[in-house]
Amino acid sequence: MAAQKINEALEHIAKAEKYLKTGFLKWKPDYDSAATEYGKAAVAFKNAKQFDQAREACLREAEAHENNKALFHAAKAYEQAGMMLKEMQRLPEAVQLIEKASMMYLENGTPDTAAIALERAGKLIENVSPEKAVQLYQQAASVFENEERLRQALEMLGKASRLLVRGRRLDEAALSLQKEKSIYKEIENYPTCYKKTIAQVLVHLHRNDYVAAERCVRESYSIPGFNGSEDCAALEQLLEGYDQQDQDQVSEVCNLPLFKYMDNDEVESRRNCQMLHKTKQEDQPQRALMLRRRRMNILVDSVSCRHVLS
Repeated sequence: MAAQKINEALEHIAKAEKYLKTGFLKWKPDYDSAATEYGKAAVAFKNAKQFDQAREACLREAEAHENNKALFHAAKAYEQAGMMLKEMQRLPEAVQLIEKASMMYLENGTPDTAAIALERAGKLIENVSPEKAVQLYQQAASVFENEERLRQALEMLGKASRLLVRGRRLDEAALSLQKEKSIYKEIENYPTCYKKTIAQVLVHLHRNDYVAAERCVRESYSIPGFNGSEDCAALEQLLEGYDQQDQDQVSEVCNLPLFKYMDNDEVESRRNCQMLHKTKQEDQPQRALMLRRRRMNILVDSVSCRHVLS
């Protein structure tokens, strides 16, 4: 079966090359017909699991479409070449081709297709290079936003924010969350603005930037309905407990369903308890304060990551 498909593909390649030849009575290559044959060859190679040859056929198809000024079809062929690279687990190269396709979609005047391609590339590379995935999701968000497709832009920004938090790139995560909140406010989705404020505050606290966390809540008072909401009340209690180094209050707030509480890091908590138990009697007040702060940071870290990633 595979041999039959390979022979079929080679026949299509031969036809394509024939269409590209010129002669005394044929002054111009037939790029359209050649592209069609290369496309058929790519499908046959793919069915035969000959992904590298399928990739090469896709690239030839793309070149033929480019020579024929058919940018949209060329971009599609580049995307298919990228998917063949995906089958070979050559993900960075796959993403490179899909990015090229997205640029051609933009040049062709089909930005939505460009953004979808960027999202697809982000998904491919997310587990290998989260940094690259963040860049791709942000690019997709920018394209959607330019097209005033704000809900799709928010979906891409949300993916970028989650990866930034997961990678502990908290300064960038704070900016990404602010961008999300601004768009949610623009489309008057105020309840989600409240949730993004919670995520922002948790990220700021994990950055050990209490001032930024407090400012974030203060600025959110301008969002209709925020002042007086349970979200606002919980954040005010959280900041008060954090400021006063009151671990019990912080823990109580973080246990609220509003924060989508999950279990803390048991290992780290036990380690802290053991350290506290070993503390010398004369140093207990100072060391206890230090350990209490560490436990609070662990708690905020756990809740912040899981809240933003949820």
